[in-house]
Amino acid sequence: MHLSSKNNATCNGAVFYSRWGLYLLFYISGKTGGGLKISNKEFFVNERIKAKDVRVIDPSGEQLGIMLLHDALQLAREKNLDLVNIAPQARPPVCRIMDFGKYKYERRKKDREARKKQRTITVKEVKMRPNIEKHDFMVKVRNSIRFLKGGDKVKVTVFFRGREITHSELGRKLCVKLAKEINDIGVVERVPRMEGRNMVMILAPNFAAK
Repeated sequence: MHLSSKNNATCNGAVFYSRWGLYLLFYISGKTGGGLKISNKEFFVNERIKAKDVRVIDPSGEQLGIMLLHDALQLAREKNLDLVNIAPQARPPVCRIMDFGKYKYERRKKDREARKKQRTITVKEVKMRPNIEKHDFMVKVRNSIRFLKGGDKVKVTVFFRGREITHSELGRKLCVKLAKEINDIGVVERVPRMEGRNMVMILAPNFAAK
């Protein structure tokens, strides 16, 4: 009977440590570009941490084991760093010794850089008739190039009037011709096709060409 209980305890312990290993790995094991991966949320730092015992990780990522919160805070103060609760759901909570002010500064800097890199793409329209003159066609080409260089998509619309609709192949040839003119900086995202009485083609910037 005692042996069975001991085996059960051993199994339960194995499951606990297995789960803890995965849990700990999820929160603290990965480093990206030399920085700790922490989600955007409010953290409990230093005296705001409410726990008797905590599992402590040092600045280099080494596990220091479980210790009293008071001792963990003292260790962080000796290093002129902060104690940050990075996994409050764990039992005991996981805390890392780190420069939290520096972390927040670098995080804000990365967020600003990420926002700057975000592209706001709009769709500009270029309209043509199937019998457009060469000069006017080149104006449409230059406009398309300008839009694409600005990072926008271009909706090329060839609109037909009356019996012109019976010659839709002229509109298709016109779209193909325009696509060839902007081939260096744009790509055909949607091939020409009829939408009601209009033929529509979508061009997108070729960022790889920049």
